[in-house]
Amino acid sequence: MALDVVDLREFYISPLGREVRKLLRRRLARIWPEVKGETILALGYGTPLLRPWLGRAASLIAMMPGAQGVAYWPREGPNSACLAELDCLPLPDESVSRAIMLHALETEADPEAVLRELWRVLKPNGRVLVIVPNRTGFWAHHDNTPFGTGRPYSSTQVRSILRDQGFLVERGWHALFAPPWSSRLGLALARAVERVVPFFCPAFGGVLMIEAGKQLFSPNLVRSRPMGRRLVLPLPFPSSSAPLPTRRG
Repeated sequence: MALDVVDLREFYISPLGREVRKLLRRRLARIWPEVKGETILALGYGTPLLRPWLGRAASLIAMMPGAQGVAYWPREGPNSACLAELDCLPLPDESVSRAIMLHALETEADPEAVLRELWRVLKPNGRVLVIVPNRTGFWAHHDNTPFGTGRPYSSTQVRSILRDQGFLVERGWHALFAPPWSSRLGLALARAVERVVPFFCPAFGGVLMIEAGKQLFSPNLVRSRPMGRRLVLPLPFPSSSAPLPTRRG
């Protein structure tokens, strides 16, 4: 089941969504503290995590699947978001230094094809951070957030699919340990829960965050179909002052 960009945007401006955004950004700042000069690609709906890097990274690109739709981003300045088929990205080979997958892998019909395409566009020292719902966490079983949509994963499953598509898994974390409560009390407790619960129940976070690097000359990396001709966008990503539609069609 595909997510809708309007629903995603409304979630991340809600009180619960803002708290999720803060918690994930805090984790991301510890994982990748320095991004100066990097070309960063977000697949799915990764824009809630990109804002702290505006003006710091060399280029920020947000590519959203057609079934989801696209929203203009950032709201101030030139647009850096576009629609794309995630298994056929309009980018040159080895053009991206870092990538984030948020609300992407769990809703794609062929996640292996998406990862193979991501492998193609990553530089030899490129890195990817995959964020997916944790199968044993609270969030995957509540449909009041985007993390309750699509196919949740276990840590073993994410690591296996990454290895099979030519990535070297390096580190992994759990996040969002507080249940997805929208009440004022629940939101007030969320940060305290996020600090304390990992020491007692480290495997029950709502999402998995897995970092991997590109494995060169992977014997397992075999394309499932000919790539054919593609429209390739030049880098840095072209800017546009005209807003894009928030829905497809």
